[in-house]
Amino acid sequence: MKKIEAIIRKSKFNVVKEALHDVGVNFFSYWDVTGLGNEKIGHVYRGISYSTSDIQRRYLSIVVNDDFAQPAIDAILKSASTGEVGDGKIFVSKVEEAYRIRTGRKGGETLN
Repeated sequence: MKKIEAIIRKSKFNVVKEALHDVGVNFFSYWDVTGLGNEKIGHVYRGISYSTSDIQRRYLSIVVNDDFAQPAIDAILKSASTGEVGDGKIFVSKVEEAYRIRTGRKGGETLN
């Protein structure tokens, strides 16, 4: 099993969600997060430019069986990209074990 963590633009969330559904990833968690990055956002108020370094993003946490990992990653890469600085990051790590609380079952079958 793999855990895919993606930090994406909030504006791309619905497109990414649909792309994940299209490749068979129907369950994941997400949060609204604020972070710092290379993208610089500036605001102008009454003719004065203010720079803000806090960037609003959406954080996705997805656990999939190994055979779904690359299709999920490809779906995120394709659907979240704008080609501009600040599109986000994807992190992939190995999941040692998973348990379904209701039944006590463990392993990859808990993801179905």
